[in-house]
Amino acid sequence: MNIANKITVLRIILIPVFMLFMLIDIPYNMEIALVIFLIASLTDKLDGYYARKYNLITDLGKFLDPLADKLLVSGAFLIFIQLGRIEAWIVFIILAREFAVTGLRGIAANKNIVIAASNLGKFKTVIQIITIVMLFLNNYPFSLINIPMDIVFIYLSLFITVASGADYFAKHIKAMEHNV
Repeated sequence: MNIANKITVLRIILIPVFMLFMLIDIPYNMEIALVIFLIASLTDKLDGYYARKYNLITDLGKFLDPLADKLLVSGAFLIFIQLGRIEAWIVFIILAREFAVTGLRGIAANKNIVIAASNLGKFKTVIQIITIVMLFLNNYPFSLINIPMDIVFIYLSLFITVASGADYFAKHIKAMEHNV
């Protein structure tokens, strides 16, 4: 296993660790969870850097990297449902998009079509991570001036997630139909 894939596996291993810290009742549990979440989030850039710079792109990496991203974001959103900081219906729509796009990619792969991550899809991931950080911080520092930026980012995340999913389907459904 190359260094890029090892970094991706580290991201996957960090997911249950930050989730555990979100739920245990110890001093600074959320701060510790946030640091672990941020480290895990940053490994996405790091593994991609190594994969591209040293030509370490593998089929395993192509599978694990997006899976790790989805698990990271999903894990955080699911715990925030349990903590009462985000509505379950919002997380359901976000997860439904992830399953749908993953399914689309799987069907495309069976037809030897590669669906690369789009810029809108990458932007979606960044917005979701910012949203999660806002939830970790309980809307701080915006809570000091009574601006619900966490709510703004939750709905922005929902909108961008749906838009990027629609974009994937609009761009790739017809190509797959013609490649039967």
